[in-house]
Amino acid sequence: MFQIVNRGGADNLCYDGATCLDTRREMPMSYLRTYQDALDYIYSFIDPARKPAATPDAAALNLRRIERLLAAVGNPYAGMAAVVVAGTKGKGSTAAMVEAMVRASGRCVGLFTSPHLHSYRERIQVNRELIPQGELIALTAQLRPIIDAFDPQLYGSPTTFELTLLLALQHFAERGTDLAVLEVGLGGRFDAVSMVQPLVAAISSISYDHTAILGPTLAEIAWNKTGIMKPGVPVVSVPQQPEASAVIATEAAAMGAPLWLADEAGLLPASGGAPQPYPVLPQPALRGLFQIENARLALGVAMLLRETGMDVPDSALFTGLDRVRWPGRFELVPTSPRVLIDGAHNGDSAQKLVAAIIAGVPHDRLILILGTSRDKDIAAIAAALVPLAAAVVLTRSGHPRSMDLDRMVAEVGHHLRGPLVVTPDVRSALDAARGLAGRHDLLVVTGSLFVAAAARAALGLAVSD
Repeated sequence: MFQIVNRGGADNLCYDGATCLDTRREMPMSYLRTYQDALDYIYSFIDPARKPAATPDAAALNLRRIERLLAAVGNPYAGMAAVVVAGTKGKGSTAAMVEAMVRASGRCVGLFTSPHLHSYRERIQVNRELIPQGELIALTAQLRPIIDAFDPQLYGSPTTFELTLLLALQHFAERGTDLAVLEVGLGGRFDAVSMVQPLVAAISSISYDHTAILGPTLAEIAWNKTGIMKPGVPVVSVPQQPEASAVIATEAAAMGAPLWLADEAGLLPASGGAPQPYPVLPQPALRGLFQIENARLALGVAMLLRETGMDVPDSALFTGLDRVRWPGRFELVPTSPRVLIDGAHNGDSAQKLVAAIIAGVPHDRLILILGTSRDKDIAAIAAALVPLAAAVVLTRSGHPRSMDLDRMVAEVGHHLRGPLVVTPDVRSALDAARGLAGRHDLLVVTGSLFVAAAARAALGLAVSD
């Protein structure tokens, strides 16, 4: 076990006086002495040549690797109360709402999400306080000998995501969190997060994404998402497409996991019976129609947490939903003209973005700023968004996975009803869009979280690292 030095006194952004342990480590003797040293080490496990697991056996190997890694660091998740959230769209927002509601009850809550917008430290938070740089340095330095001693011959080399999960669980354990809210990275069945036994599991909206890894059908994608289910652990899902819904029901029955549906009328038991009304209205501070669905899911999680003995009063549910924040998701920036930033990254999320704009953001004309990643369905994204736009500005985030502009031009051209501008980066895209827009027009920046992050940075909204 690691030596802990308790120095106390941190402001942990708690509601109603909740407190967490404030543990700051003695710096170990290591050449990981700066924050950049720690980041360089963490990111050294990114291998661009690494291929996704092509078979179930290869994927299962990933679970055996994280199981061994967790054991090597002392299983910091053992006995930790947790909620695990999987899904294609909305799992991060759902996790943020669950965190906010439980924190509002006076508890110390850890939050693990990915990817980050601006700072790596966003991935590991306690009571929405980013893990301090010094703590990340010390944790990484302490874990490094264990990681470096790990033999990759049997299980393969660790990944950056796996190392981040180790860091998060260790940080949560040391801070004495009452609950850890963990967002699945990719899929669920073979994701490192699925090693954690939760009190409640949640599945947000499932749609087509990462099909090369998760499968080309909704049934296969749903099968991967249901891997977070555990025997006897309640799972709550939003209403899904019939193909995905059938798989969720089948897998829950096979696992012996009580299944609930976060329906419009309330929390509905899949086994039959009347729905339980939500204790408060699912009206989160997060904008967009789709956030109502995510709020229902988060409320369902909170209601099931109550049944485990965790007291989350109605007042905490209301306060959490009222104060929750999740930047880069339907984020309306009050500039002139206004800028709407959203990380919509597939056809389904693009359609939901369009519906939310039409329902809730009055404007004269819409100027679309679009950039996405190479593995995304640009045809579906363009079909949903471009017909709504009076003008389109195509751009790239600067991330190595950004889609080539020529490919985007070819797809967008089918749907244009106004001018098309091509720019090399998001900052110049914003400048070009402002030149096309009137005072009462709406600039919509979307296509990926990388583009959303670049827009926030260009607008001066980035979190300091």
